[in-house]
Amino acid sequence: MDAEHMGADLENVLFTEEQIQQRLGELAQQVWADYDGKHDDLLLVGVLKGAVMVMADFMRALPGSAAMDWMAVSSYGSGTKSSGVVRILKDLDTDITDKHVLIVEDIIDSGLTLNWIRTNLESRGARSVEICTLLRKPEAAKVEVDTRYVGFDIPPAFVVGYGLDYDEKYRNLRVIGTLAPHVYS
Repeated sequence: MDAEHMGADLENVLFTEEQIQQRLGELAQQVWADYDGKHDDLLLVGVLKGAVMVMADFMRALPGSAAMDWMAVSSYGSGTKSSGVVRILKDLDTDITDKHVLIVEDIIDSGLTLNWIRTNLESRGARSVEICTLLRKPEAAKVEVDTRYVGFDIPPAFVVGYGLDYDEKYRNLRVIGTLAPHVYS
């Protein structure tokens, strides 16, 4: 879906499709270099559903092959605020013992969910657990999450597109933009 199809629901575009692709390409090159000699033990873990677009394009930008798996967790009771209570909806299919795990995320907001995921994966015997996120909202952080790879820092606005949704809508928007307040208020 293109931005012009959203009408008044989209307040403004923060990042174009081209900017997103360029930044993911840069991150992929950096990750590949940082894991040199460890590619066979590298496992990319995407967090469903939001990270689907990020994971797909990030993996395509890697200069070599890497294994992937998926987790789905829930921490949003309703609306736009995290409840802080995390529940695993879909666990990994892969044993991560002695693997270098790179969590691939769409956005870090409060950091509560991602902090829980990282701690959970570290407890499973991974050799290392790092984080790669396309977006981070530093002003919204409730806990500090050590994030090795960050695409863009953004203000604490409600954003949609490129996998990010509001009420399961707007994920297929090709850009990332701020959602107009009339949609969610």
